[in-house]
Amino acid sequence: MNEKVGLDLKYKNTLDYARYLDENDSLKHFRDKFYIPMVNGKESIYFTGNSLGLQPKTTQDYVLNELEDWANFGVEGHFHARHPWVSYHELFPELLSEIVGAMPEELVAMNQLTVNLHLLMTSFYRPTKERYKIICEAKAFPSDQYAFQSQVKLHGFTPEAAIIEVAPREGSQVIDNNDILAAIKKHSNETALVLFGGVNYYNGQVFDMQAICRAAHEAGAYCGFDLAHAAGNIELELHDWNVDFACWCSYKYLNSGPGGVAGAFIHQRHIADKTIPRLAGWWGHDKENRFKMEKEFVPIPTAEGWQLSNAPVLSMAAHKASLDIFKEAGMRNLIKKGKELSGYLLYILKDINSLFSEKIIEVITPNEENQRGCQVSMLMHKDGRKIFDSLIQQGVIADWREPNVIRVAPVPLYNRFEDIYLFGEIIRNTLQVSK
Repeated sequence: MNEKVGLDLKYKNTLDYARYLDENDSLKHFRDKFYIPMVNGKESIYFTGNSLGLQPKTTQDYVLNELEDWANFGVEGHFHARHPWVSYHELFPELLSEIVGAMPEELVAMNQLTVNLHLLMTSFYRPTKERYKIICEAKAFPSDQYAFQSQVKLHGFTPEAAIIEVAPREGSQVIDNNDILAAIKKHSNETALVLFGGVNYYNGQVFDMQAICRAAHEAGAYCGFDLAHAAGNIELELHDWNVDFACWCSYKYLNSGPGGVAGAFIHQRHIADKTIPRLAGWWGHDKENRFKMEKEFVPIPTAEGWQLSNAPVLSMAAHKASLDIFKEAGMRNLIKKGKELSGYLLYILKDINSLFSEKIIEVITPNEENQRGCQVSMLMHKDGRKIFDSLIQQGVIADWREPNVIRVAPVPLYNRFEDIYLFGEIIRNTLQVSK
């Protein structure tokens, strides 16, 4: 029996211990609220909630209700549906506020992630001849890189001159926070915007967003975050951290379906500022006068003022099905369990590595609790793709990232500690066979 004594926790690499943890998990019943994909006639070990969250069993009813109201009311559903469509988006700020740490008036559910990123950069990336640089992480998600490049080109700059990427030090897989702060200070007189992912999609590193935001403001720049891999995963306090803006998708940890409606945050100090430029649309116009169809745009003095079009109700219905579950579970409880799951996974992988004379698995996700969420990224030093394919065949749904990384993300709403133990056994047996 392999054991490790940690802070108030003794880890054991045994099935009985994993089941003991599950039995004492106050959130265990939430698994029954989700459909678990089947592989070879058995429930899979689903570890890709960082890519696409599972479907809540209530989602079909939520969407069906809107389809029924559409059938019964037609256009009058905007006013007479069970949740009138004209105000449907107003259901979400309160539900999202605990998840991202914001005031309801700072939040809006709308569009898709990269659309929101462009809209927010239109408002907060306002380069001048002197201040034009964007400081970001190296190896940001491709959509972010493309958005940064297109935005700087739109303003007449070249990506080579305007985009400053902070990379890991030689021999490291994660970015040192001190290097981020140093880059902001070095380029302080030329920086217009600091824009990072809250969690790096590749290695699972959680950035010190509060420190980054403080440094950006001291440099005279705006600060924003892409929270695609953070929302619903880690602790966020966007309002208290004084973040200027943020955006996220809802189909990963927020379980709202493929391509689900995204979200955006604009800090309270900005939401009523009519001097901030934006790309305007009629659903962001003053609600009292929206249907007067007047020529001049008057923005709603909340984050809703950044809306373009009326709500995609069917997508939002799926979003609400998941967020109602988040409200019931409590974000703090989910964060706590998420860290416990990933901590147990890190221990299991370390235990497996100890069985071999050479390190086959290198975990590139930080071990420190405040620098990781649910995701654990495994750099495979041997037969990575072969091992990944074998995992799929054995019922483990994980994620492959070139050239040799397997990403796994046990999430607290529907993953169990038993899943982690069984995953470890599959990995160990697969490695022993491939020796």
